Amino acid sequence: MKLQSPKTTVHKSAQDTFNFLSEVKNFEKLMPETISKFEVLDEDKFLFALKGMPEIVLKKKEAIAPNKIVLGAAGGKLDFSLTAHIAKISEEKSEVELLFEGEFNAMMAMMIKGPINKFIETLVTNMPANV
Repeated sequence: MKLQSPKTTVHKSAQDTFNFLSEVKNFEKLMPETISKFEVLDEDKFLFALKGMPEIVLKKKEAIAPNKIVLGAAGGKLDFSLTAHIAKISEEKSEVELLFEGEFNAMMAMMIKGPINKFIETLVTNMPANV
């Protein structure tokens, strides 16, 4: 299953946006209002939970400055990745798009598609005001 967020424009350079997203603690600022738990486990790993959903641990798997950051599931039953693609628009502007990819059975995909889509849209919607 692949889900793409809408692209969002951030009024920071691609490098500044990359630096912000490289710090996993900053994801707390991008989380939806329905977040019930957020905890930094180490410099590359954090745990979060949204109301009514199980806890999810994400770990930074890859970082290619200033264009790409890949977070992946760290343990748990679901294997997926969340990739931030950062593109330079100008010296002080960049564009970010999130891509969610995972292998799920048809029933699981049907159940999580809506909430995951809403989640990644919220992350990019919150970026311009927080990066």
